[in-house]
Amino acid sequence: MNTNLMKNEVYEKLENIVIIGNGGRENSLAWAIQKNKLIKNIYLVPGNGGSGKINKCQNLHIDYENKNLLIQTLNSLEIDLIIIGPEIPLAKGLGDFLRSNDFYVFGPNSDGAKLESSKSWAKSFMSEANIPTAKFWKVSSVEESKKIISTAPFPLVVKADGLASGKGVFIPETHQDTLKITKEIINGKFGESGKIVLLEEKIEGPEISIFALCDGKKYILLPSAQDHKRIEENDKGLNTGGMGAYSPTPLLSKSELSIIRKAIIEPTINELIKRNIEYKGVLYFGLMITKSGPKVIEYNCRFGDPECQTIMPLMDTNFVNILYKCATGNLKGDEQLLSSSKVSGCVIASSKGYPEDYDVGFPITFNYDESEDVQIFHSGTSVNKKGKIISDGGRVLSIVCQGKDFDSAFNMAYKVLKGINFDGIYYRRDIGHQVRKSYSYEDL
Repeated sequence: MNTNLMKNEVYEKLENIVIIGNGGRENSLAWAIQKNKLIKNIYLVPGNGGSGKINKCQNLHIDYENKNLLIQTLNSLEIDLIIIGPEIPLAKGLGDFLRSNDFYVFGPNSDGAKLESSKSWAKSFMSEANIPTAKFWKVSSVEESKKIISTAPFPLVVKADGLASGKGVFIPETHQDTLKITKEIINGKFGESGKIVLLEEKIEGPEISIFALCDGKKYILLPSAQDHKRIEENDKGLNTGGMGAYSPTPLLSKSELSIIRKAIIEPTINELIKRNIEYKGVLYFGLMITKSGPKVIEYNCRFGDPECQTIMPLMDTNFVNILYKCATGNLKGDEQLLSSSKVSGCVIASSKGYPEDYDVGFPITFNYDESEDVQIFHSGTSVNKKGKIISDGGRVLSIVCQGKDFDSAFNMAYKVLKGINFDGIYYRRDIGHQVRKSYSYEDL
């Protein structure tokens, strides 16, 4: 008998779950939650072409911005827990609204979501809490930016202040390109999200993702992960929402994780408490391990995508209870979540042209051997009038595999990918290159 599960068990009614969102992150959360035998129904709002194929899951095709209809539907379904996946509804205050209607919600209110919805606010937050991060300047005009860019002694990173679907960060190589990109953002490249632009000192080192599940005061950590943001192999090309990931990352030692807890995670939660922000949800720390120690690149107020898809297969059946404890403010801080000693790897299959212009609507064919160590989470799909699954987004599928080591996990993922096809399918062939011992493109 699993003593950890007995220790962590929530002895309350927890049968009907709603997950807001339509991507791979939400599908992987649903897949992890359905493993708990107490769960009866999982509703994805609106879900995608693959959501309904997950055990206990069905799509609800309602607009969650239609507040009256949403509340009526949630009440009629006797929903016990609502998980908000994407950042936009969190930033717009969906969590606040649902809590005001007496629902338990996993996902912060709009005040906590400002950690992601305003990079300049997050930077000021870090400064006040003495949390290590890169030097920065906030600008709102081209003239302001010219002065800073021309006198900066080091290369600058350019960031749109607001939400930009993971595409608002640029790492130009020259002062001229830095100014050009800054002008484009200020002149409307990302609409309202670019009214303020953040110019940051460029810091160097490996990037890692840390996720803390929080109940407002206490937290527990999920396994660490490493994302691959660039569209091209060898980490070249445009930034994307993520082209693949692996977990856990061996880059962190126990002592380094202890430093991150004390210098970054706990000061962040303490500063939220100090500001009377009751943060109930997942707090994502995008970190860079520099020569002078770990520094925060960015916060997210939700699970990362594709890190979430990568991590979820490592969770045990108690995962949904932990989310419920966070939503109700009852986390102890010593709960256990891992059910596997395996490692996990994820490769994203995207549409040709992503992250810029791309076409959708192409039928997807699947031909691979199913296994308990293979998951395909739909990220951007829908079902056409003929009942066929078609591509319907920039990132289309998340192929996730587990193994005793990263070589076996990724070898399986690329083998599965050989049996998946749609017009314009694209994926990087070097995901996990940081942890794989050897491979050649010809083998993939």
